[in-house]
Amino acid sequence: MMQELNYIRCGDYYIPDIRLPEENRPIGRWGRMHRDYIKEHNPIRFNDLCLSGELWTYLADLNEQAQSRLELIIEQMKAAEGVTEELKVANQMAWIGAMNNIRNRAEEIVLCEVICEEDAV
Repeated sequence: MMQELNYIRCGDYYIPDIRLPEENRPIGRWGRMHRDYIKEHNPIRFNDLCLSGELWTYLADLNEQAQSRLELIIEQMKAAEGVTEELKVANQMAWIGAMNNIRNRAEEIVLCEVICEEDAV
C-alpha cells in the first residue's frame, strides 16, 4: 500500500512534506529511562523507532504500562506485608518506613522488568 507523497516548494526545489504522527501523551519518567537505555544498549532498535516515527508513541505506551505495573506491585506488597491504613493511624513513622521500602523495591522490579527488559527478580 503506497501513500501519496506531497511536496512543498522551497525556492527552486520540491521537498517531500513528511510529518510525524501526532502524539500528545507524555513519555514520563519510565519512557525517558527506557529511551536512554535503548539508545545505549540497542541502537538499531532505537534508530528503527525514530525513523518509523513510532518512538514517542512506543515510549508513551511503555510509560503507562510501567506506571500500572508499579501501582499493582505496590498494592500486592502492601497486602502481603500487612501495611494497612490501621498501621498508618497507629504508627505513622512505621507506615512511612514500610511504604518507602515497598516503593523502592517495586521501582527496582519495574526497572528490571520493563525498562531494561530483563526477567523479574
